[in-house]
Amino acid sequence: MRTSRFAPALAALALAALPVLPAAAHHGWAWAEEAQTEMTGTIRTISFAPPHPSMTVDVDGTVWQVDLGNPSQTQRSGFAPGSAGEGHAVVILGNRSLNADEKRIKAVRITVGGQQFNMYPERIRE
Repeated sequence: MRTSRFAPALAALALAALPVLPAAAHHGWAWAEEAQTEMTGTIRTISFAPPHPSMTVDVDGTVWQVDLGNPSQTQRSGFAPGSAGEGHAVVILGNRSLNADEKRIKAVRITVGGQQFNMYPERIRE
């Protein structure tokens, strides 16, 4: 049996692409509802780590995953370490997951202590 001399290179490229696929699925808006929702809760955890800063927020006893903008968008909005922390009240405006069982929302704006942070100002619809 004869194999192509390109087979090992093609296999390596295919394997290299695998870790990218879940990340690509996470980015964008295809997983989220078109309509925007506003919810109020209390921050449980907050992370500014890539690929996206995020929070978990307790909303009426249910914990929601809140995806913020990418690190540079989040920083441009003015939301940075020290802007909020565990126990702070937060109002989230964003797009919920299409999967109703998934308690996840992509924030276009968050409000903490009366200060608004617009992660995606071009997407805000009121």
